[in-house]
Amino acid sequence: MPETLQKLKDNIFHGAAGLTGRRSLQVLGDLARVRGVKVYLVGGTVRELALGKSAPDLDLAVSAQALDLARDLAGTLKGTFVLLDERERTARVVWQGEILDLAEFRAPSLEGDLQARDFAINALALDLEAVLGQAPLDLIDPWGGLEDLARGLIRVVRPRNFQEDPLRLLRAYRFAATHGFRITPETDAAISAHVPGFSRVAGERVRQELFILLAAPRSGAVLKDMDQTGLLTRIFPECVDMKGVDQDGFHHLDVFHHSLEAVARLEEVLAAPQTYFSALGAEFPHYLRPPRQAALLKLAALFHDVGKPQVQGRRTEPDRYTFYYHERVGVEIFTAAALRLRLSQAETKTVTQLISLHMRPFLLLPAFRDGELTTRALGRLARAARPHLPGLFALAMADSLAGQGPQKPGDAEKVLSELADAAYHFLKERLELQERLPRLLTGHDLIKVLGLEPGPLFRAILTAVEEAQWEGGVQNRQEALELARKLWQGEEPEKGEKESSDG
Repeated sequence: MPETLQKLKDNIFHGAAGLTGRRSLQVLGDLARVRGVKVYLVGGTVRELALGKSAPDLDLAVSAQALDLARDLAGTLKGTFVLLDERERTARVVWQGEILDLAEFRAPSLEGDLQARDFAINALALDLEAVLGQAPLDLIDPWGGLEDLARGLIRVVRPRNFQEDPLRLLRAYRFAATHGFRITPETDAAISAHVPGFSRVAGERVRQELFILLAAPRSGAVLKDMDQTGLLTRIFPECVDMKGVDQDGFHHLDVFHHSLEAVARLEEVLAAPQTYFSALGAEFPHYLRPPRQAALLKLAALFHDVGKPQVQGRRTEPDRYTFYYHERVGVEIFTAAALRLRLSQAETKTVTQLISLHMRPFLLLPAFRDGELTTRALGRLARAARPHLPGLFALAMADSLAGQGPQKPGDAEKVLSELADAAYHFLKERLELQERLPRLLTGHDLIKVLGLEPGPLFRAILTAVEEAQWEGGVQNRQEALELARKLWQGEEPEKGEKESSDG
């Protein structure tokens, strides 16, 4: 978002004026004066002020005694002191919803400290005394960060700064995604040169930056840029084997580039879901409300075909390959990646569920198109996808849009959208409605009436009764017991009690 230099300066002075009355900064200024140390607002705080944004969290550089000053500040405000890194002399003070991060100079002077920062747009500073109105306010910008902001550029201050903290390689792309900035060619070259050192970064730190990047609306294009410097496959070495794996048929790209395209297409779907879906489209605002939901969907899109190289696709026709059970292998591969990146169990479960189910809509499409899809098959899809039915169909739509091979039907997205709405209506009008009613049959009934012992057969019988109830073949307790008895005795249920197990 290129801005004129003067406008950026005006934003900084206006934003700084809004901070003058903040009690936390006034107390910090008093404590710093007593200790004889200098404090500056730096980095992201000044950058966001220049862009006309608020600064709820404050980054502060302290000439000396940063940890002691932070403890004093927390004690005086009756806030919370959090030691971030004793070796790096960084701490956090949390008070009434404010976060103040204090870091001691990484060099003898402020200019040296700014030189040690990652990018010129983050090497900006304001003297706290000036912000509090005790001195003339002037922007400290020794590395041309304000001009880079005006031009929308991400430029490393010194290439060797990447070596000091290789996470900065990923931060460059994070800012490109969140701010729409361009990485300079010199910075791109420096990133490529320092990619081997990225392996030193802890998984937790990578995860944090990655989620911020993926949450941005246009991160798909940034992932493609990351691949050009080798950083993407350094973070996700699982993707290396996807390169050069041909698919043909419904696809026009190899597995790797199809997956990158699926991420970009997914972003289009998430930006305007009601363009692609009818009834289901209304569910997306609620579905995407959890802060990491969109990022997890994009991880699923990136990894949805990661199992294909390992199942050795077979050419079944001159221009078509098959990759049977690649989704199962993909779940195993992603699970290993999730452990390395320290994803939570819930985050891993979300992505693996989407990967494991991503072929189900496509397997049901032919029967659905011909009007032959059974109620049972539709219900199994809706039940299996919960609570990620919107996410599954968003992924499927992105997968379809990313494949433009010669065998793809011209109405693929239209039929997929209709299937999505059919599954959504089933979920709301049958499955959820049925779950609100008392169950026709319980495990206690199987023990008491049929004399069964608890075991795997329990679940199979109860599920079969539930599915027969979807279809209307079982409507009361007596019919449910009769079906359970037949299943227990190994009899084939009568027509109407059982249908195809598609899906």
